[in-house]
Amino acid sequence: MDSESMFPEMGLGITLFYIAVMVVFIIAEWRIYEKGGQPGWAVLIPFYNLYVLLIMVGRPWWWLLLMLIPGVNFIVGIIVLNDLSKSFGQGVGFTLGLIFLSPIFILLLGFGDFKYIGPGATM
Repeated sequence: MDSESMFPEMGLGITLFYIAVMVVFIIAEWRIYEKGGQPGWAVLIPFYNLYVLLIMVGRPWWWLLLMLIPGVNFIVGIIVLNDLSKSFGQGVGFTLGLIFLSPIFILLLGFGDFKYIGPGATM
């Protein structure tokens, strides 16, 4: 007897758990965008969500094009996370948290008491 026939509900349980986790992260990101004065629904639209994030952190729209270049996108992503951290009044330690422990730090930013203080790229 194979494991699939022994535990058919396990796949459904994992799927429902995954969906629940994704909903929590979407809500957290929605709140981050709203704290930044942007529409929360923007997190749901691919590429537009990055464009809105760039606006929120004070970077020009054409950085979205840089995010499409392999290798360059890694560096640009780190800079944007640093700008996001600065936009909420945090420093390099929080940026490192966003880079290496992003699920935790996204939840902290979304559900925590962090206040948006302005575009981090201009600070």
